[in-house]
Amino acid sequence: MKQHTLCFLTFMTLIALVFLSACACPPPPEETMPPPPPNEIKPPEEAEPEAEELPSFPLTIVDDLGRTVEIERLPQRIVSLAPSNTEILFALGLEDKIVGTTDYCDYPEAAKSKPRVAGYSTPNLEKVVSVQPDLILAEAIHEKTVLPAMEKLGLTVIVMSAESLDTVLNDIRLVGQINGRSKAAARLIDSLNGRIQSVVSKTASLTPEQRLRVLYVIWYDPIWTMGRETFINDLIWNAGGINIFADDFEKSRVVSLEAIIQKNPQVIIVSGMGTTGDLIYNNLKNETRLAQVDATLNNRMYKISDANLIERPGPRIVDGLEELAKLFHPEIFAAPE
Repeated sequence: MKQHTLCFLTFMTLIALVFLSACACPPPPEETMPPPPPNEIKPPEEAEPEAEELPSFPLTIVDDLGRTVEIERLPQRIVSLAPSNTEILFALGLEDKIVGTTDYCDYPEAAKSKPRVAGYSTPNLEKVVSVQPDLILAEAIHEKTVLPAMEKLGLTVIVMSAESLDTVLNDIRLVGQINGRSKAAARLIDSLNGRIQSVVSKTASLTPEQRLRVLYVIWYDPIWTMGRETFINDLIWNAGGINIFADDFEKSRVVSLEAIIQKNPQVIIVSGMGTTGDLIYNNLKNETRLAQVDATLNNRMYKISDANLIERPGPRIVDGLEELAKLFHPEIFAAPE
């Protein structure tokens, strides 16, 4: 009897457990369960730029005029006497050291707030001295005007005089070296050089017949253009053109309509700051004596989108190169659809 009673109690206990289990609350919905740990590997964080190493001072360098200049210590107060120099300083992260610029330094936007100490070719020496610069970045246009006076005052002056794309890159390297930004300069140069090579790789194999005859106009009445030993001449060549006056003279010069007609440009590029570009373009378009040159007949007279991209030998000059290449050879540099 006791055995039957024990079996009965065991059976009832099991029934109770099953009943309680059936009445228990169900587990939370699957979507509310915490997700399993992710299996994917996180992308590596962007590498920090290499720490800069300051050069040993005093530092002796040679500028674009072949002048040997000694930099006594790391510059802390810099005056830029050209918009291109200002753009290089900003591109290298040296904007906090700029204590003076020109009236024409307008890029990037922050450059407009820097103190003005100069016109383009006419620095105000009193203002320059008043900001106590320990480095002045000048341009070739200052060589025979204010450079002797600045040297006489004991100011440290580096002169930039770009005649090619290579010179522009070297100037960036030099500014970086002087200011303890060599690695930043190297990174910028690598980026710019990669874009330059992307263009040149497509134009270097062009035959003389495939290279377009180009007239580059910076002013009208009289017509001013560029000859050899200019970075604009180098831009035209690398973009797949031939400067029609490269063999005639150096630097910039006035040319006659007769000389232009004789050389018969296939492309005319119009520059000019601000609204002057429109003025030059419209005057050339309306010049009846140019009606029979190939550029006019084939409607290949172009106003550059921003003259500063071509006429300032700074980091943005590669933008100018790319624009010229597309204008000269749209069949090669057509934008992908």
